[in-house]
Amino acid sequence: MAAHGKLRRERGLQAEYEAQVKEMRWQLSEQLRCLELQGELRRELLQELAEFMRRRAEVELEYSRGLDKLAERFSGRGGRLGGSSREHQSFRKEPSLLSPLHCWAVLLQQTRQQSRESATLSEVLAGPLAQRLSHIAEDVGRIIKKSKDLEQQLQEELLEVVSELQTAKKTYQVYHMESVNAEAKLREAERQEEKRAGRSAAAAATTTTTTTEAGPLRKSSLKKGGRLVEKRQAKFLEHKLKCTKARNEYLLSLASVNAAVSNYYLHDVMDLMDCCDTGFHLALGQVLRSYAAAESHTQVSQMQGLGSLEEAVEALDPLGDKVKVLEMHAVAFCPPLRFDYHPHEGDEVAEIRLEMELRDEILPRAQNIQSRLDRQTIETEEVSKTLKATLQALLEVMASEDGDVLDPLQASPSTPSTESLKSTSSDPGTRQVGRRRGQQQETETFYIMKLQQYLSGRSILAKLQAKHEKLQEAIQRGDKEEQEVSWTQYTQRKQQKSRHPRPSSQYNQKLFGGDMEKFIQSSGQPVPLVVESCVRFINLNGLQHEGIFRVSGAQPRVSEIRDAFERGEDPLVEGCTAHDLDSVAGVLKLYFRSLDPPLFPLDLLQELLASAELEAVAERVEHVSRLLAQLPAPVLVVLRYLFTFLNHLAQYSDENMMDPYNLAVCFGPTLLPVPAGQDPVALQGRVNQLVQTLIVQPSRVFPPLTLLPGPIYEKCMAPPSSSCLGDGQLEGLVGENEPELEAGTLAQEDDLEGVVEAVACFAYTGRTAQELSFQRGDVLRLHERASGDWWRGECSGARGLIPHKYITLPGGAEKVGQGPQANSPEVLLAMEFVHRPEPCTPPEAPLGTPGGPSGHRRHCLVPTSPERYVEVDKAVAQTMDSVFKELLGKTSARQGLGPASTSSSSPGPCSLKSPACGRLGKTRGFSRGSGAPVSPSASHPQSLDSPLKH
Repeated sequence: MAAHGKLRRERGLQAEYEAQVKEMRWQLSEQLRCLELQGELRRELLQELAEFMRRRAEVELEYSRGLDKLAERFSGRGGRLGGSSREHQSFRKEPSLLSPLHCWAVLLQQTRQQSRESATLSEVLAGPLAQRLSHIAEDVGRIIKKSKDLEQQLQEELLEVVSELQTAKKTYQVYHMESVNAEAKLREAERQEEKRAGRSAAAAATTTTTTTEAGPLRKSSLKKGGRLVEKRQAKFLEHKLKCTKARNEYLLSLASVNAAVSNYYLHDVMDLMDCCDTGFHLALGQVLRSYAAAESHTQVSQMQGLGSLEEAVEALDPLGDKVKVLEMHAVAFCPPLRFDYHPHEGDEVAEIRLEMELRDEILPRAQNIQSRLDRQTIETEEVSKTLKATLQALLEVMASEDGDVLDPLQASPSTPSTESLKSTSSDPGTRQVGRRRGQQQETETFYIMKLQQYLSGRSILAKLQAKHEKLQEAIQRGDKEEQEVSWTQYTQRKQQKSRHPRPSSQYNQKLFGGDMEKFIQSSGQPVPLVVESCVRFINLNGLQHEGIFRVSGAQPRVSEIRDAFERGEDPLVEGCTAHDLDSVAGVLKLYFRSLDPPLFPLDLLQELLASAELEAVAERVEHVSRLLAQLPAPVLVVLRYLFTFLNHLAQYSDENMMDPYNLAVCFGPTLLPVPAGQDPVALQGRVNQLVQTLIVQPSRVFPPLTLLPGPIYEKCMAPPSSSCLGDGQLEGLVGENEPELEAGTLAQEDDLEGVVEAVACFAYTGRTAQELSFQRGDVLRLHERASGDWWRGECSGARGLIPHKYITLPGGAEKVGQGPQANSPEVLLAMEFVHRPEPCTPPEAPLGTPGGPSGHRRHCLVPTSPERYVEVDKAVAQTMDSVFKELLGKTSARQGLGPASTSSSSPGPCSLKSPACGRLGKTRGFSRGSGAPVSPSASHPQSLDSPLKH
């Protein structure tokens, strides 16, 4: 019943959210309809005025009778201005509602007072005034259309932000559910551990005779349970961290959405209405003033009526009209309710949490947002100043056009003739009007552009300010004393983790400049390590980095990271900081740019570019998706991973200033290079449009996980685990090899006759409790062979696993402790190369160990090129040879061997870079038997670092 109650409650919250979004969509559509209504009203008003002027000119020729008929006609008929719309009828019944309509009513009253008019007034009415009204109607229509387009764009951005809020909410719910499940598994493992400990204590109290035999078994069982609890604890902490990050993103998105909605309703709509009114009232007033001046010159007796009209013109009030329109449409323009935080499944945290693991991310992010706020504030203020100056210039240009209307009256004030009036409309005057019209349109376009920049900047300011306030509240809420203690522990734990570098892998396919599909097939990595590691690094450190992928990184650092990936290492796990973000982004672009063949085949390029020209988004997405379905599945997996990441990165464009278009400009030439012989300038626009479509619509372009299995990009990533053993490997180590470990322990305790002493040729740091740490030159006691890569032995009294590749054995020692496996083909093959003297080179990580940021197993293919193991110069080789001979001499002396035997059998260490050892390592890495333990990862040697760096 509780589950059903939660389900009903979640459905109720979802229904409430959908109703709120539906209400907002209705409001936005009503706003567009209202703007269209205002524009139509003004256009109809101007059409009526123009028609009035033309008919008035005709009536002036017919004198008073026609003039009276005209006044009655416009006073008595409904006309287009009175239309069937309810809003139109309301405006007509109450002419004082809007000042332009009030002017129209006063004009009709003044018209009834006229009886006759001269030919000069008729020419004025039929010529300049009518032309000016048509210009105003054209201007109003153009400005209304541009304002409507701008408002639609702002509404789409607002709805997109609301949609991102829903996505963040769903992401948070998914991660929170995973955290709850992980916690339940942890509690279950702890209960099992307590039961097992209780049974062990009871058994120890009742039985005392079998303590020696059962002791290792109980220790192994307790160790197995303890490791299982540790694994579940690590899983729980990881899911909890992901849940916290997802909740933080949800809360930030929530604050951003509320700020964007408030900014749109309280500011953007007002400015858009002002934009619609730009110059309309001024231009209309100028026309009517010109008409009033013409009337005053011809009929002094009409001054009383003209005075009333002048008062109506002076009463033109853009701000007042805007307030009246808002009052009439209060339902459409009132801001909606704020979006509330909806916790998922009993989650009581309703604020941004500053976890220690997130402190390195949140504090720089808050500083970055603060600096971004400062810059954006300055930019917005500058744009605002430019906007005001442009508006003033635009109004001055609009006002200057009415100066020539009264020229005919000024030329012949008493009785102007038709010839004099015709002379005033000469070609120079027409050209001057044309120039002013062109200047006005240019100024108007610039004004609309600056208004768009100002509105966009103010929206970004509102969202950044909301995020910054939330982050500052989270930082200030933390208890300093608890934070200092927790931070000290976290730093120590982080330093302990940083001591273990990631293992390196080797491939038989070229990474940079090679064929990605062949590399994936040979390496077994569904997403190449360079892509996965770079994406993870940017996800953890650079989603808010300004100019990511646009700012070039340091070329030496890019080359260094590229060379490390080429060697099979992951340099981004340790040794890279946030200062390397641009270099890491450069490595990712360099990898895709250097692929041969490119990700997008040349035979599909023209069809893809043709699909980018389709205007309908749904049709374009469908066409691109159908074309990309022809690509191989491994390539599609990588493309889906990449573009899902870029889509997530574009969601932080308020902070990193990289929207989908900017990312498309950066990745277009990288992913779709223009073939030779074609014009790159002509094709670059379509390339950018195609890449932008892939960034904006990755979920619709690429197949889902059910149709295309493979890794998918996760928005909330955890830092790469410092443990070398994955979950499956840990379970295998606990389950499969438990009998073998027990047997080996008993054999070491009861029989030490087969112990062999070996010398460490490289320093090694253990990554797990079973692995021993030792320094170069230490004497190690080997009890038995655990597998092809590991020995069981002791160092300084401590027992555990010793890596075979880091030690030097005396002759015949390979047969010690191998038992039934001594005659296996793999051991015989290893024996053939153990005694082969080779240059001593630092071994790579044992095969079969996990690698990469995700912690999953990566198969390492050893190249067979002979040039790989000629890396140490002659001086270093001679020095190492003398050291090995001296150490082997000491070892032989301890075992009762003479110097002659030492010199006759001085085996060199088996390097993984040897072709034979490479084949052995490949066999052991891909076909490991059930009795062989999983090979923990080895640290990089410390003694040959400097000679190996050429």
